[in-house]
Amino acid sequence: MTETTNSSAAAHRDYPCAQCGASVRYAAGTGALTCPYCGHTQEVAATDRVVREHDFATLLASGRELPPDSHDYECGTCGAVTTSDKLSQDCGFCGSAMVAEVKGLGLVTPEAVLPFAVDRPSMTTALRRWARTRWFAPSALKKVTAVERAHSVYLPHWTYDAQTTTDYAGQRGEHYWETVTSTDSEGRTTTRQERRTRWYHASGRVARFFDDVLIAGTRRVMPQHLAKLDPWPLADAEPYRPDFLAGHETLRYDVEPEAGLEIAKQKMAGVIKDDCEEDIGGDEQRVHHMDTRYSAVTFKLLLLPVWIATYLYGGKAYQVLINARTSEVIGERPWSAWKIAGAVAAALLVVGAVVAAVLLSRSPG
Repeated sequence: MTETTNSSAAAHRDYPCAQCGASVRYAAGTGALTCPYCGHTQEVAATDRVVREHDFATLLASGRELPPDSHDYECGTCGAVTTSDKLSQDCGFCGSAMVAEVKGLGLVTPEAVLPFAVDRPSMTTALRRWARTRWFAPSALKKVTAVERAHSVYLPHWTYDAQTTTDYAGQRGEHYWETVTSTDSEGRTTTRQERRTRWYHASGRVARFFDDVLIAGTRRVMPQHLAKLDPWPLADAEPYRPDFLAGHETLRYDVEPEAGLEIAKQKMAGVIKDDCEEDIGGDEQRVHHMDTRYSAVTFKLLLLPVWIATYLYGGKAYQVLINARTSEVIGERPWSAWKIAGAVAAALLVVGAVVAAVLLSRSPG
């Protein structure tokens, strides 16, 4: 590993192989950097750092300025200069791995990283399995793994801890039954039981500590799909070391920590509402108002590993995400109009056969 900097390019690390000079990269699931040419391996640099939370109030009081949108890399192998908005990437000219020194960019430094554990062959197997199990997808989708362009990316996420105290106001509903009597047009009287609800005012206070509320720090990947890659084994996160990033892309965050906290509060609100309803009790609950106070708010920046595969079908690009720790696959897929129409037609035939059988059973003789 060497460190490179000049007056115009950001400081960054290069990763030449100690044996042949080619570029080594972090090998998924091995805990080591491996040279793809000569096979030489070297362990990820040791550290005495531990993963810790950072006080959010201190961040707000720091008066930090927003960093520039991009920075320059000067490759230590071929000398090419690349303007980039990534924390790590391969040189576009010679393919050497480059990892930026985060502090020099004015960004919040990642506190932890969940290293890649799913390598490319395992990713391809997971993607092939996913393609085979897509109901009503075109048959050609099963061949997607032969043409996909997949790359390994660390995606930035914020985690937030907070102690919350909430005063609420609402109503508690309690069920009871009433006997209702009715008379039809022919003078026949019937009775039935109808359930009713009595509502009573309710108010109180609930408290909850939230630990590691996870919020995506990038808008560049489909948030509705990214959220479905949960759960992540966050307990396995390692203290941040640049070596884990070598040979993989790493996106910079574009969701600032302040904006991330507001999103986290929205996630917390749903859990707090459930707590209020449980505290209200009764058979039904209504929560009209919640006043939540947050204390001991802490945060950290965490990098999570994802394989991103893009494939073309019918002239349209589809994106698939693979959790590079659990092999969970989430993504877009095309639908086959012919298969859907065939399924509908088959269902109609079954219904028709059932109806015909019933009518025959009822016919005389």
